[in-house]
Amino acid sequence: MQFHSARLKSRLPLKEIDARNKRRIRELNGEFLNLYRVLGHHSTLLSAWIEFAYTLRRDCTTARTLRELMILRGAQLAGSAYEWHQHRRWARQQGVSAEQIEDLMMWRDSPRFSAAERTVLALTEAMMAGDVPDAIYKALRKHFRSSEIVELVLTAGFYAMVPRVLNALRVPIEKDTLHAPVGAQH
Repeated sequence: MQFHSARLKSRLPLKEIDARNKRRIRELNGEFLNLYRVLGHHSTLLSAWIEFAYTLRRDCTTARTLRELMILRGAQLAGSAYEWHQHRRWARQQGVSAEQIEDLMMWRDSPRFSAAERTVLALTEAMMAGDVPDAIYKALRKHFRSSEIVELVLTAGFYAMVPRVLNALRVPIEKDTLHAPVGAQH
């Protein structure tokens, strides 16, 4: 798996997060990520980012494990070391098995993925490529209600953007998480 270098210098300096966004991150039990420190150069957009990201993480009815698999696959496809690093930790915390993470690049051939998981991984790849064929939408309808399809499409869409933003700004991985055991609470 080839990732864009996470060791390159950030294109914008890490900035102290403003008080309003810090308070909101604390309310959400979030982490003060380097991503937020870079996006903090525009506090209004950082606020919008936080609200949308946390809504996708916490206010959806589809399984978080399903959405974490989608996010990880998008990180692989975009070559985003930062996204892979963060969401691999969070996926393990949410119950995604190490074996599924290991097999993610070859999900089509792995016996470790259910039909619903295969469908959302196909959706993720199609969204990353820019077009969702009718066959994938038909498969989604077999497994998910309309509201859940919206959740999954918005998850795939948002997390197609996230690694592109991370790579464009060269957001560095937090040093304190580099050597933490995968799945350890931070």
